[in-house]
Amino acid sequence: MKIWQKGATAATELVDSFTVGRDRELDAKLAKVDILGSLAHTRMLEKIGLMTSDELNEVQQGLKEIYKTTQNNTFSISATSEDVHSEVEGRLTEIKGAVGGKIHSGRSRNDQVLLDLRLYFRDEIYEIANCTEKLFNRLQLLAEKHKNVMMPGYTHLQVAMPSSFGLWFGAYAESLADDLVQLKSAYEIINRNPLGSAAGYGSSFALDREMTSDLLGFESPVYNVVYAQMGRGKSERILSQAIGAIAATIGRFAMDNVLYLSQNFSFISYPSELTTGSSIMPHKKNPDVWEIMRGRCNMLQSTSSQVMMLIGNLPSGYHRELQLLKEILFPAIEQIKECLEMADYMLQHVSVKDNILDSPTYRYIFSVDSVNALVLQGIPFREAYIKVGQDIEKGCEAKAPEVEHTHLGSMGNLCLEQVSERFKSTLEAFNFNKYRTALEELLK
Repeated sequence: MKIWQKGATAATELVDSFTVGRDRELDAKLAKVDILGSLAHTRMLEKIGLMTSDELNEVQQGLKEIYKTTQNNTFSISATSEDVHSEVEGRLTEIKGAVGGKIHSGRSRNDQVLLDLRLYFRDEIYEIANCTEKLFNRLQLLAEKHKNVMMPGYTHLQVAMPSSFGLWFGAYAESLADDLVQLKSAYEIINRNPLGSAAGYGSSFALDREMTSDLLGFESPVYNVVYAQMGRGKSERILSQAIGAIAATIGRFAMDNVLYLSQNFSFISYPSELTTGSSIMPHKKNPDVWEIMRGRCNMLQSTSSQVMMLIGNLPSGYHRELQLLKEILFPAIEQIKECLEMADYMLQHVSVKDNILDSPTYRYIFSVDSVNALVLQGIPFREAYIKVGQDIEKGCEAKAPEVEHTHLGSMGNLCLEQVSERFKSTLEAFNFNKYRTALEELLK
């Protein structure tokens, strides 16, 4: 029997299968956080007199027993349970008897799933931030290591000006620093407690929402109970946008790798075991990892559009199709972590090519430096520009006496320390320790 049923009448198997869909499968990911939410909720129920201290002890003990099954991977949702909430409550009742039926007082599956998702998203943001930090550090390390190795820069995919591998790697590191800010914004909105909003309109019980917020390590409650329910979909949208921002950075970097690995560029290389071959062309070393990553990141950037298409015309209150958000976002979370980890793994084995600019292909790459050298001699910029342009038309090589790029953020002044400090300060501002410590206390 479903926890919402009043009697023996049940939906047909066809209706049950269609409406539940993949919910049991995806809800298994929420088992740990669902139990944590119940641990906090029942402690609050005891405080406001809806449970005795003995009942609380029984319930807490039972919930912690079930929690252990989520840690040793023996937890599963049975076909007779509609979702993770009914599975946990059913198991608790089996272990502890009728007192298990008290844990739902003052809440609805609506605010229960809202809570579970926010707790789950918090943990996943923590994981994404850690993966982003690893890739950021790898890029910064490579930027420092190869800061003096020059490479061509391009505009319109035409040879433009001299660049360096330090600039290239460092550019994507700083892009990740910006992406982390967006992830931090998503975390700030998600890290608020919806529990106590019940079905979206509050409860006649004197629920202590501040207490459950503190027990679960939230920054604050979502105060308005209707808005708490409206947060379903909004949380997914802002998190998917943050994931999309990171994906855009990685996808663009993947595209660069595909280009720079090709024979026409040949700026970088990877060991043979990190590339794939052709079934007919024995010379091929294909950048399949970066191509798959590029494709995945392109698709990840569409995740927020899928979320918006699902929630865009919904009025306030709960609607059943909101459960489909899990099917959109849960795989996206896993894929962005995989892409971050794979990019870091690949970069542990990258080799860069020296003396690229010695090729005749880049004989005019120092044209701007040549113009600037004349400007330093007192010649007006426009006259210098025309002179160097005319020399190039005559086939003369454009080379500056000495190339020096020393201003802020240029080849000779990458500002890696400043970028690292910015990334670090953003990461520290998440204050992950607050919620992680609170949850550890809850399980004691």
